[in-house]
Amino acid sequence: MGAVLGICTAGQLACCCGSAACSLCCSACPSCKNSTSTRIMYAIMLLLTTIVACVMLSPSVKDGLDKAPFCSDNSVYKVMCQDVGYLAVYRICFAMTLFFILFSLIMIGVKSSKDPRSGIQNGFWAIKYLILIGGIVGAFFIPERNTFGRVWMYFGLIGGFLFILIQLVLIIDFAHSWAESWVGKYEETESKGWYGALLFFTFIHYSVVIAAVVLFYLYYIQSEGCGLHKFFISFNFLLCLVLSVLSILPKVQKHQPKAGLLQSSIVSLYTMYLTWTSLNSSTAKDCKPTVFQSSSESHFDTESVIGLIIWFVCVLYSSIRTSSNSQVSKLTMSEKILVKENGAAKGASRLVDDEVESGGSNEDKHVWDNEEDCVSYSWSFFHLMFALASLYVMMTLTNWFRPDTADGKLTENEASMWVKIISSWLCILLYVWSLIAPMLLRNRDFS
Repeated sequence: MGAVLGICTAGQLACCCGSAACSLCCSACPSCKNSTSTRIMYAIMLLLTTIVACVMLSPSVKDGLDKAPFCSDNSVYKVMCQDVGYLAVYRICFAMTLFFILFSLIMIGVKSSKDPRSGIQNGFWAIKYLILIGGIVGAFFIPERNTFGRVWMYFGLIGGFLFILIQLVLIIDFAHSWAESWVGKYEETESKGWYGALLFFTFIHYSVVIAAVVLFYLYYIQSEGCGLHKFFISFNFLLCLVLSVLSILPKVQKHQPKAGLLQSSIVSLYTMYLTWTSLNSSTAKDCKPTVFQSSSESHFDTESVIGLIIWFVCVLYSSIRTSSNSQVSKLTMSEKILVKENGAAKGASRLVDDEVESGGSNEDKHVWDNEEDCVSYSWSFFHLMFALASLYVMMTLTNWFRPDTADGKLTENEASMWVKIISSWLCILLYVWSLIAPMLLRNRDFS
Protein backbone atom coordinates (compact mmCIF):
# COMPACT_ATOMS: atom_id res chain seq x y z
CA MET A 1 0.00 0.00 0.00
CA GLY A 2 2.86 2.37 0.76
CA ALA A 3 4.21 1.89 -2.78
CA VAL A 4 0.80 2.64 -4.25
CA LEU A 5 0.47 5.83 -2.22
CA GLY A 6 4.00 6.82 -3.17
CA ILE A 7 3.14 6.47 -6.87
CA CYS A 8 0.04 8.61 -6.39
CA THR A 9 2.00 11.28 -4.59
CA ALA A 10 4.64 11.33 -7.33
CA GLY A 11 1.90 11.73 -9.87
CA GLN A 12 0.48 14.71 -8.01
CA LEU A 13 3.92 16.32 -7.82
CA ALA A 14 4.34 15.87 -11.55
CA CYS A 15 1.03 17.61 -12.25
CA CYS A 16 1.02 19.95 -9.28
CA CYS A 17 -1.07 22.71 -10.89
CA GLY A 18 -4.11 20.54 -11.59
CA SER A 19 -7.57 21.33 -10.25
CA ALA A 20 -8.49 17.97 -8.75
CA ALA A 21 -6.53 15.29 -6.97
CA CYS A 22 -8.20 12.56 -8.94
CA SER A 23 -6.65 13.96 -12.12
CA LEU A 24 -3.20 14.26 -10.59
CA CYS A 25 -2.29 10.60 -10.06
CA CYS A 26 -0.35 8.92 -12.82
CA SER A 27 -1.77 6.11 -14.88
CA ALA A 28 0.44 3.57 -13.12
CA CYS A 29 -1.43 4.07 -9.84
CA PRO A 30 -3.97 1.30 -9.20
CA SER A 31 -7.21 2.52 -7.65
CA CYS A 32 -6.04 5.61 -5.77
CA LYS A 33 -8.64 7.70 -3.93
CA ASN A 34 -8.48 11.48 -4.11
CA SER A 35 -9.28 11.69 -0.38
CA THR A 36 -6.13 9.71 0.42
CA SER A 37 -3.74 11.26 -2.09
CA THR A 38 -4.73 14.80 -1.10
CA ARG A 39 -4.11 14.20 2.61
CA ILE A 40 -0.72 12.67 1.85
CA MET A 41 0.23 15.75 -0.17
CA TYR A 42 -0.60 18.01 2.78
CA ALA A 43 1.35 15.70 5.08
CA ILE A 44 4.38 16.00 2.78
CA MET A 45 4.02 19.78 2.84
CA LEU A 46 3.95 19.72 6.63
CA LEU A 47 6.92 17.36 6.80
CA LEU A 48 9.07 19.42 4.41
CA THR A 49 8.40 22.60 6.35
CA THR A 50 9.28 20.80 9.58
CA ILE A 51 12.59 19.69 8.07
CA VAL A 52 13.37 23.32 7.20
CA ALA A 53 12.59 24.32 10.80
CA CYS A 54 14.93 21.58 12.06
CA VAL A 55 17.72 22.82 9.80
CA MET A 56 17.34 26.35 11.20
CA LEU A 57 18.24 25.00 14.66
CA SER A 58 21.69 23.94 13.50
CA PRO A 59 24.52 26.22 14.76
CA SER A 60 26.24 25.86 11.38
CA VAL A 61 23.33 27.70 9.76
CA LYS A 62 24.00 30.78 11.88
CA ASP A 63 27.71 30.64 11.09
CA GLY A 64 26.99 30.33 7.40
CA LEU A 65 24.54 33.25 7.38
CA ASP A 66 27.00 35.47 9.19
CA LYS A 67 29.43 35.00 6.31
CA ALA A 68 26.83 35.47 3.56
CA PRO A 69 27.04 38.76 1.57
CA PHE A 70 23.28 39.42 1.78
CA CYS A 71 23.49 39.36 5.59
CA SER A 72 25.78 42.37 5.89
CA ASP A 73 24.89 45.20 8.23
CA ASN A 74 23.62 47.34 5.36
CA SER A 75 21.49 44.63 3.82
CA VAL A 76 17.69 44.70 3.97
CA TYR A 77 17.82 40.96 4.75
CA LYS A 78 19.83 41.50 7.94
CA VAL A 79 16.74 40.91 10.11
CA MET A 80 16.23 37.50 8.50
CA CYS A 81 19.84 36.53 9.17
CA GLN A 82 19.58 37.40 12.85
CA ASP A 83 16.55 35.27 13.61
CA VAL A 84 17.99 31.77 13.61
CA GLY A 85 17.58 29.07 16.21
CA TYR A 86 14.31 28.98 18.13
CA LEU A 87 13.09 32.31 16.67
CA ALA A 88 13.41 30.92 13.16
CA VAL A 89 11.36 27.90 14.24
CA TYR A 90 8.74 30.23 15.72
CA ARG A 91 8.45 32.24 12.50
CA ILE A 92 8.38 29.23 10.18
CA CYS A 93 5.69 27.52 12.26
CA PHE A 94 3.79 30.82 12.52
CA ALA A 95 3.47 30.96 8.73
CA MET A 96 2.65 27.25 8.50
CA THR A 97 -0.07 27.57 11.15
CA LEU A 98 -1.69 30.55 9.44
CA PHE A 99 -1.57 28.69 6.11
CA PHE A 100 -3.59 25.76 7.45
CA ILE A 101 -5.95 28.02 9.42
CA LEU A 102 -6.68 29.91 6.18
CA PHE A 103 -7.53 26.67 4.40
CA SER A 104 -9.60 25.54 7.36
CA LEU A 105 -11.73 28.67 7.07
CA ILE A 106 -12.01 28.34 3.29
CA MET A 107 -13.23 24.73 3.51
CA ILE A 108 -15.97 25.29 6.08
CA GLY A 109 -19.22 23.72 4.91
CA VAL A 110 -17.88 21.70 1.96
CA LYS A 111 -20.21 18.72 1.46
CA SER A 112 -18.82 17.02 -1.66
CA SER A 113 -16.19 17.31 -4.35
CA LYS A 114 -18.77 19.00 -6.57
CA ASP A 115 -18.25 22.15 -4.50
CA PRO A 116 -16.14 24.69 -6.44
CA ARG A 117 -13.73 24.82 -3.50
CA SER A 118 -12.72 21.21 -4.11
CA GLY A 119 -10.28 22.41 -6.75
CA ILE A 120 -8.50 24.47 -4.11
CA GLN A 121 -8.44 21.53 -1.69
CA ASN A 122 -7.25 18.89 -4.13
CA GLY A 123 -5.07 20.79 -6.57
CA PHE A 124 -2.94 23.85 -7.33
CA TRP A 125 -0.04 22.45 -5.32
CA ALA A 126 2.61 24.69 -6.86
CA ILE A 127 0.61 27.78 -5.93
CA LYS A 128 0.11 26.45 -2.38
CA TYR A 129 3.85 25.96 -1.93
CA LEU A 130 4.50 29.48 -3.22
CA ILE A 131 1.97 30.90 -0.77
CA LEU A 132 3.55 28.99 2.11
CA ILE A 133 7.08 30.04 1.15
CA GLY A 134 5.96 33.64 0.81
CA GLY A 135 4.36 33.48 4.24
CA ILE A 136 7.55 32.08 5.79
CA VAL A 137 9.67 34.83 4.23
CA GLY A 138 7.20 37.48 5.39
CA ALA A 139 7.20 36.07 8.93
CA PHE A 140 10.89 36.88 9.27
CA PHE A 141 10.11 40.58 8.86
CA ILE A 142 7.79 40.68 11.89
CA PRO A 143 9.31 43.28 14.26
CA GLU A 144 9.79 43.13 18.04
CA ARG A 145 11.38 39.70 18.25
CA ASN A 146 11.10 39.41 22.05
CA THR A 147 7.41 40.34 22.12
CA PHE A 148 6.61 38.08 19.18
CA GLY A 149 8.41 35.09 20.71
CA ARG A 150 6.82 35.52 24.13
CA VAL A 151 3.26 35.92 22.77
CA TRP A 152 3.55 33.18 20.16
CA MET A 153 4.86 30.77 22.79
CA TYR A 154 1.50 30.91 24.59
CA PHE A 155 -0.31 30.15 21.34
CA GLY A 156 2.09 27.23 20.94
CA LEU A 157 1.30 25.92 24.41
CA ILE A 158 -2.45 25.96 23.74
CA GLY A 159 -2.16 24.55 20.22
CA GLY A 160 0.33 21.90 21.29
CA PHE A 161 -1.98 20.80 24.09
CA LEU A 162 -4.94 20.53 21.69
CA PHE A 163 -2.88 18.49 19.22
CA ILE A 164 -1.85 16.14 22.03
CA LEU A 165 -5.56 15.53 22.57
CA ILE A 166 -5.92 14.66 18.88
CA GLN A 167 -2.91 12.36 19.25
CA LEU A 168 -4.72 10.65 22.11
CA VAL A 169 -7.72 9.98 19.87
CA LEU A 170 -5.50 8.59 17.11
CA ILE A 171 -3.46 6.41 19.48
CA ILE A 172 -6.55 4.98 21.18
CA ASP A 173 -8.14 4.33 17.79
CA PHE A 174 -4.91 2.63 16.68
CA ALA A 175 -4.79 0.51 19.84
CA HIS A 176 -8.36 -0.71 19.41
CA SER A 177 -7.92 -1.29 15.66
CA TRP A 178 -4.73 -3.29 16.21
CA ALA A 179 -6.31 -5.47 18.88
CA GLU A 180 -9.57 -5.97 16.99
CA SER A 181 -7.68 -6.97 13.85
CA TRP A 182 -5.50 -9.58 15.56
CA VAL A 183 -8.29 -10.93 17.75
CA GLY A 184 -10.49 -11.23 14.67
CA LYS A 185 -7.78 -13.15 12.79
CA TYR A 186 -7.27 -15.42 15.79
CA GLU A 187 -11.01 -16.18 15.96
CA GLU A 188 -11.18 -16.83 12.21
CA THR A 189 -8.11 -19.04 11.88
CA GLU A 190 -7.80 -20.33 15.45
CA SER A 191 -4.07 -20.06 14.91
CA LYS A 192 -1.98 -19.95 18.04
CA GLY A 193 0.45 -17.66 16.22
CA TRP A 194 -1.91 -14.69 16.44
CA TYR A 195 -2.61 -15.46 20.08
CA GLY A 196 1.10 -15.67 20.80
CA ALA A 197 1.70 -12.35 19.01
CA LEU A 198 -0.94 -10.68 21.17
CA LEU A 199 0.68 -12.00 24.33
CA PHE A 200 4.18 -11.08 23.15
CA PHE A 201 3.46 -7.43 22.38
CA THR A 202 1.34 -7.04 25.49
CA PHE A 203 4.20 -8.40 27.59
CA ILE A 204 6.74 -6.12 25.88
CA HIS A 205 4.61 -3.02 26.39
CA TYR A 206 4.01 -3.70 30.08
CA SER A 207 7.69 -4.53 30.59
CA VAL A 208 8.64 -1.13 29.18
CA VAL A 209 6.04 0.55 31.41
CA ILE A 210 7.40 -1.11 34.56
CA ALA A 211 10.99 -0.35 33.54
CA ALA A 212 10.04 3.28 32.95
CA VAL A 213 8.49 3.61 36.41
CA VAL A 214 11.61 2.14 38.02
CA LEU A 215 13.87 4.50 36.08
CA PHE A 216 11.66 7.47 36.97
CA TYR A 217 12.07 6.71 40.66
CA LEU A 218 15.83 6.29 40.26
CA TYR A 219 16.58 9.39 38.20
CA TYR A 220 13.77 11.88 38.85
CA ILE A 221 13.62 11.64 42.66
CA GLN A 222 17.13 12.60 43.65
CA SER A 223 16.39 14.69 46.75
CA GLU A 224 13.84 15.09 49.54
CA GLY A 225 11.99 17.93 47.83
CA CYS A 226 10.69 15.93 44.88
CA GLY A 227 7.20 15.27 46.20
CA LEU A 228 5.50 16.45 43.01
CA HIS A 229 7.57 14.05 40.93
CA LYS A 230 6.67 11.19 43.30
CA PHE A 231 3.01 12.05 42.94
CA PHE A 232 3.11 12.15 39.12
CA ILE A 233 4.93 8.82 38.84
CA SER A 234 2.91 6.95 41.48
CA PHE A 235 -0.48 8.35 40.47
CA ASN A 236 -0.03 7.65 36.76
CA PHE A 237 1.26 4.14 37.41
CA LEU A 238 -1.76 3.49 39.63
CA LEU A 239 -4.08 4.76 36.88
CA CYS A 240 -2.42 2.41 34.40
CA LEU A 241 -3.10 -0.51 36.74
CA VAL A 242 -6.73 0.54 37.12
CA LEU A 243 -7.40 0.81 33.39
CA SER A 244 -5.68 -2.54 32.80
CA VAL A 245 -7.91 -4.29 35.32
CA LEU A 246 -10.96 -2.45 33.98
CA SER A 247 -10.33 -3.63 30.42
CA ILE A 248 -10.68 -7.32 31.41
CA LEU A 249 -13.68 -7.05 33.73
CA PRO A 250 -16.54 -9.37 32.73
CA LYS A 251 -19.05 -6.50 32.38
CA VAL A 252 -16.72 -4.61 30.05
CA GLN A 253 -15.97 -7.76 28.06
CA LYS A 254 -19.69 -8.39 27.65
CA HIS A 255 -20.21 -5.08 25.83
CA GLN A 256 -16.73 -4.95 24.23
CA PRO A 257 -15.61 -8.55 23.62
CA LYS A 258 -12.40 -7.49 21.83
CA ALA A 259 -11.25 -5.11 24.55
CA GLY A 260 -8.22 -6.39 26.37
CA LEU A 261 -4.75 -5.87 27.73
CA LEU A 262 -3.09 -5.05 24.40
CA GLN A 263 -5.00 -1.76 24.15
CA SER A 264 -4.36 -1.04 27.82
CA SER A 265 -0.64 -1.68 27.40
CA ILE A 266 -0.40 0.78 24.48
CA VAL A 267 -2.28 3.48 26.37
CA SER A 268 -0.15 2.83 29.47
CA LEU A 269 3.02 3.12 27.39
CA TYR A 270 1.92 6.48 25.96
CA THR A 271 0.93 7.64 29.43
CA MET A 272 4.44 6.88 30.68
CA TYR A 273 5.88 8.85 27.76
CA LEU A 274 3.78 11.87 28.72
CA THR A 275 4.82 11.42 32.33
CA TRP A 276 8.48 11.40 31.30
CA THR A 277 8.14 14.57 29.22
CA SER A 278 6.32 16.35 32.05
CA LEU A 279 9.11 15.42 34.48
CA ASN A 280 11.68 16.82 32.07
CA SER A 281 9.75 20.10 31.92
CA SER A 282 9.84 20.52 35.70
CA THR A 283 11.71 23.51 37.05
CA ALA A 284 12.98 21.48 40.03
CA LYS A 285 16.57 21.09 38.86
CA ASP A 286 17.58 18.97 41.87
CA CYS A 287 15.00 16.33 40.97
CA LYS A 288 16.07 15.37 37.45
CA PRO A 289 19.20 14.14 35.67
CA THR A 290 21.82 16.62 34.52
CA VAL A 291 21.30 15.66 30.88
CA PHE A 292 17.79 17.14 31.03
CA GLN A 293 18.75 20.38 32.75
CA SER A 294 17.77 23.63 31.08
CA SER A 295 19.88 24.93 28.22
CA SER A 296 19.97 28.47 26.89
CA GLU A 297 19.96 27.15 23.33
CA SER A 298 17.32 24.96 21.74
CA HIS A 299 18.72 21.57 20.75
CA PHE A 300 17.67 18.09 19.75
CA ASP A 301 17.56 15.63 22.61
CA THR A 302 15.98 12.24 23.14
CA GLU A 303 12.65 13.73 24.16
CA SER A 304 12.48 15.90 21.03
CA VAL A 305 13.34 13.00 18.73
CA ILE A 306 10.73 10.68 20.29
CA GLY A 307 8.14 13.48 20.23
CA LEU A 308 8.74 14.11 16.52
CA ILE A 309 8.56 10.39 15.74
CA ILE A 310 5.20 10.05 17.51
CA TRP A 311 4.01 13.24 15.79
CA PHE A 312 5.02 11.98 12.36
CA VAL A 313 3.43 8.56 12.89
CA CYS A 314 0.15 10.17 14.00
CA VAL A 315 0.12 12.55 11.03
CA LEU A 316 0.86 9.69 8.63
CA TYR A 317 -1.73 7.49 10.35
CA SER A 318 -4.39 10.19 9.99
CA SER A 319 -3.45 10.58 6.30
CA ILE A 320 -3.78 6.93 5.23
CA ARG A 321 -6.08 5.41 7.85
CA THR A 322 -9.71 4.68 6.98
CA SER A 323 -12.12 4.84 9.90
CA SER A 324 -14.59 2.00 10.25
CA ASN A 325 -18.07 2.45 11.64
CA SER A 326 -17.12 0.70 14.87
CA GLN A 327 -17.88 1.61 18.46
CA VAL A 328 -14.35 2.87 18.95
CA SER A 329 -14.51 5.28 16.02
CA LYS A 330 -17.67 6.85 17.40
CA LEU A 331 -16.50 6.96 21.01
CA THR A 332 -13.12 8.48 20.21
CA MET A 333 -14.49 10.86 17.56
CA SER A 334 -11.95 9.51 15.05
CA GLU A 335 -14.53 9.71 12.26
CA LYS A 336 -13.99 13.48 12.24
CA ILE A 337 -10.26 12.97 11.64
CA LEU A 338 -10.03 9.82 9.52
CA VAL A 339 -11.63 8.94 6.21
CA LYS A 340 -14.94 7.16 6.63
CA GLU A 341 -15.96 4.17 4.57
CA ASN A 342 -19.09 5.89 3.35
CA GLY A 343 -21.48 4.87 0.65
CA ALA A 344 -19.85 7.12 -1.91
CA ALA A 345 -16.53 5.38 -1.53
CA LYS A 346 -18.03 1.91 -1.75
CA GLY A 347 -20.16 2.91 -4.72
CA ALA A 348 -17.17 4.32 -6.52
CA SER A 349 -15.18 1.19 -5.78
CA ARG A 350 -17.91 -0.99 -7.26
CA LEU A 351 -18.06 1.29 -10.29
CA VAL A 352 -14.33 0.87 -10.87
CA ASP A 353 -14.58 -2.91 -10.57
CA ASP A 354 -17.50 -2.99 -13.04
CA GLU A 355 -15.57 -0.92 -15.56
CA VAL A 356 -12.56 -3.20 -15.32
CA GLU A 357 -14.68 -6.32 -15.78
CA SER A 358 -16.49 -4.80 -18.75
CA GLY A 359 -13.26 -3.75 -20.45
CA GLY A 360 -13.36 -0.12 -19.42
CA SER A 361 -10.53 2.28 -20.08
CA ASN A 362 -7.25 1.72 -18.28
CA GLU A 363 -7.14 5.32 -17.05
CA ASP A 364 -10.55 5.18 -15.36
CA LYS A 365 -9.71 2.12 -13.28
CA HIS A 366 -6.63 3.72 -11.70
CA VAL A 367 -7.98 7.02 -10.39
CA TRP A 368 -11.40 7.81 -9.05
CA ASP A 369 -13.16 10.45 -7.00
CA ASN A 370 -14.75 8.95 -3.89
CA GLU A 371 -16.30 12.19 -2.63
CA GLU A 372 -18.80 13.08 -5.34
CA ASP A 373 -21.79 12.38 -3.08
CA CYS A 374 -20.30 13.43 0.26
CA VAL A 375 -16.85 14.14 1.66
CA SER A 376 -15.11 11.24 3.38
CA TYR A 377 -13.64 13.45 6.11
CA SER A 378 -14.10 16.98 7.36
CA TRP A 379 -11.84 19.12 5.17
CA SER A 380 -12.04 22.06 7.53
CA PHE A 381 -11.23 19.99 10.63
CA PHE A 382 -8.36 18.31 8.78
CA HIS A 383 -6.66 21.65 8.15
CA LEU A 384 -7.34 22.74 11.72
CA MET A 385 -5.64 19.55 12.93
CA PHE A 386 -2.59 20.32 10.77
CA ALA A 387 -2.49 23.88 12.14
CA LEU A 388 -2.36 22.45 15.66
CA ALA A 389 0.27 19.95 14.48
CA SER A 390 2.39 22.91 13.33
CA LEU A 391 2.20 24.44 16.80
CA TYR A 392 3.07 21.10 18.38
CA VAL A 393 6.15 20.86 16.16
CA MET A 394 7.18 24.36 17.19
CA MET A 395 6.98 23.51 20.89
CA THR A 396 8.70 20.16 20.43
CA LEU A 397 11.66 21.61 18.53
CA THR A 398 12.12 24.27 21.21
CA ASN A 399 11.78 21.72 24.05
CA TRP A 400 8.62 23.46 25.26
CA PHE A 401 10.83 26.17 26.80
CA ARG A 402 9.81 29.83 27.00
CA PRO A 403 11.75 32.80 25.58
CA ASP A 404 13.54 34.87 28.22
CA THR A 405 12.87 38.57 27.62
CA ALA A 406 16.17 39.55 29.25
CA ASP A 407 18.66 37.82 26.95
CA GLY A 408 16.44 36.39 24.21
CA LYS A 409 17.34 32.79 25.12
CA LEU A 410 15.16 29.89 26.24
CA THR A 411 14.42 28.93 29.83
CA GLU A 412 12.40 26.19 31.52
CA ASN A 413 8.65 26.50 31.31
CA GLU A 414 6.63 25.04 34.17
CA ALA A 415 3.38 25.54 32.27
CA SER A 416 4.47 22.86 29.79
CA MET A 417 4.85 20.40 32.66
CA TRP A 418 1.18 20.80 33.57
CA VAL A 419 0.11 20.68 29.92
CA LYS A 420 1.74 17.26 29.51
CA ILE A 421 0.69 15.74 32.82
CA ILE A 422 -2.92 16.84 32.33
CA SER A 423 -2.75 15.34 28.84
CA SER A 424 -1.71 12.00 30.36
CA TRP A 425 -4.76 12.07 32.64
CA LEU A 426 -7.04 12.93 29.75
CA CYS A 427 -5.53 10.05 27.76
CA ILE A 428 -6.49 7.59 30.47
CA LEU A 429 -9.92 9.18 30.90
CA LEU A 430 -10.65 8.98 27.17
CA TYR A 431 -9.60 5.34 26.99
CA VAL A 432 -11.66 4.42 30.05
CA TRP A 433 -14.64 6.18 28.48
CA SER A 434 -14.24 4.10 25.31
CA LEU A 435 -14.52 1.00 27.53
CA ILE A 436 -17.44 1.90 29.75
CA ALA A 437 -19.60 4.06 27.45
CA PRO A 438 -21.37 1.10 25.77
CA MET A 439 -22.07 -0.29 29.22
CA LEU A 440 -23.48 2.97 30.63
CA LEU A 441 -25.35 4.25 27.56
CA ARG A 442 -27.39 1.17 26.82
CA ASN A 443 -30.08 3.07 24.92
CA ARG A 444 -27.53 4.28 22.39
CA ASP A 445 -26.55 2.20 19.36
CA PHE A 446 -22.75 1.79 19.12
CA SER A 447 -22.83 -0.97 16.52
